[in-house]
Amino acid sequence: MDKQRVNGAIDEVVGSTKRHIGNLTGDTRTEVEGAVQQVKGKVETTVGKIKDGARDAHNHLAAHKHTCAPADEKTEVTVTGDRNIF
Repeated sequence: MDKQRVNGAIDEVVGSTKRHIGNLTGDTRTEVEGAVQQVKGKVETTVGKIKDGARDAHNHLAAHKHTCAPADEKTEVTVTGDRNIF
């Protein structure tokens, strides 16, 4: 899991908590700071998810690179009776 994703989740929770405390106490500044931190966390979490997805896709392609024929490579098939010989 990407570090940015973890930090984003932490910022989301802390920001949400600040926002609620600010709302309960009537402290507009704390409420706004919490909302900003919460949005920052959501952005960080999303970026971390994108990085994780890109890393997973890269690893998947790298793992299957040697098992797939290149697109420009031609494969010859000879049919004899009811069997295919490659």
